[in-house]
Amino acid sequence: MEKIDEIDLNILRILQEDSKKTTKEIAEILNLTPSPVYERIRRLEKRGYIKKYVALIDKDLLNIPITAICMVSLRYHDEGFIDKFEKQIKSLKEVQECYHMAGKVDFFLKINLRSLNEYHEFVRLKLSKIENIGVLESYFVLKEITRTTGYCI
Repeated sequence: MEKIDEIDLNILRILQEDSKKTTKEIAEILNLTPSPVYERIRRLEKRGYIKKYVALIDKDLLNIPITAICMVSLRYHDEGFIDKFEKQIKSLKEVQECYHMAGKVDFFLKINLRSLNEYHEFVRLKLSKIENIGVLESYFVLKEITRTTGYCI
C-alpha cells in the first residue's frame, strides 16, 4: 500500500476532529488551495483510510444511560464456533462494540441500553440464546471518564 505524507495525516487529524469541515476550511488550516485538498481527501477515501463519515450521538439525550461491558468466554474454541458466535453477535443491535480477545476471556462486548431491566431482557432473551457461551460476566459503567473515536496519528 502506498504511503501517505504529513499533509494527508494532517487532513485525517482534522477530519477525525470534525468531519463536517469543508474542503475550503481544511485548505485554509493547511495553507493550501481547496483543489489539492479535495483530491487528497478523495484519494484517502478511495484507498480506505477514510471508511465513512458519521454523527456522534449524545446517548444521554436519547435516554440510553446504561453502558454494560460483557466479558464472554466460550466453551469450545474451534474456528466454526468462533465464526458462528461472531455472526450472531453482529446481528444484535444492542452490541455497539465487540472485540475478540487474547487472555482470560474470549470476547469483550460493549452494550448501551435504557435500563437494567432492558439489559436483563437482552441477556435473557438474546445473549443467552447464543450457543457455546461458557461464562458471561457483566460490568456496568458508573462514569465515563474519556472517550474518543479518533486515533493518535
